[in-house]
Amino acid sequence: MTFHAHHGVWDEEREIGQRFEVDLELSTDVTQAAGSDKLKDTIDLYTVFESVEQIVVRQTFNLVETIAERVAEKVLTDFAISEVRVIVRKPRAPIRGIQDGIEVEIVRRQQDS
Repeated sequence: MTFHAHHGVWDEEREIGQRFEVDLELSTDVTQAAGSDKLKDTIDLYTVFESVEQIVVRQTFNLVETIAERVAEKVLTDFAISEVRVIVRKPRAPIRGIQDGIEVEIVRRQQDS
């Protein structure tokens, strides 16, 4: 998922905004959905997208670590998943010497929340 958002430590980052990328890996039991082939029996990925968008676009944080943690908390709370892997990338982080941006990756399980 790609978003234009206003996170960062520096005022300029918050004012201008920049691109953020969020990758999710969700662990869930798909047995019922695979058998029925019906969306109602699985996780609606568009709804997941909307939940992530609410955090990344409509809130402001200093750190990508905080974004990742909030996303993990939200999807573990709102969806029938047992584990989530969240990667948040800031491709153009304004850090001298950093060419390809920064990223953070976390894994959270249902019992962690």
